Amino acid sequence: MKKNSTKPSGPSQRQLRVGEQLRQIIAEVMQRGHFRDPALIEGASFVTVTEVRPSPDLKQATAYIIPLGGKDIEIILPALNDSAAIFQKEINKQSTMKFTPRIRFKMDTSFDNVQKLENILGKITYSDQE
Repeated sequence: MKKNSTKPSGPSQRQLRVGEQLRQIIAEVMQRGHFRDPALIEGASFVTVTEVRPSPDLKQATAYIIPLGGKDIEIILPALNDSAAIFQKEINKQSTMKFTPRIRFKMDTSFDNVQKLENILGKITYSDQE
């Protein structure tokens, strides 16, 4: 007899909970601004962490960021990735997780995608709108 195995379509409750905890810790570290890299000292306080997605095994996590006004992303993003150890150290201090996930930073493009979709939908005309 063959079992129907269905994989969950999205992240587990645990992943969501851990992701939110990681987001709060990362945002707090950015707000405090204890960095050696001058690009981060100036830019990190103007960055919003929109979401953190941990992997199913919770050993890695991707933090999605948006800089205020979209400024200096080509400087801030590599600097954040180079400083990932600072965030991991703080996560280790503040969380009760067995493993500290490796953090990777990426630009959050979801808002750009929503804007593009709204522009496309705004151009649609209906036959009764003529």
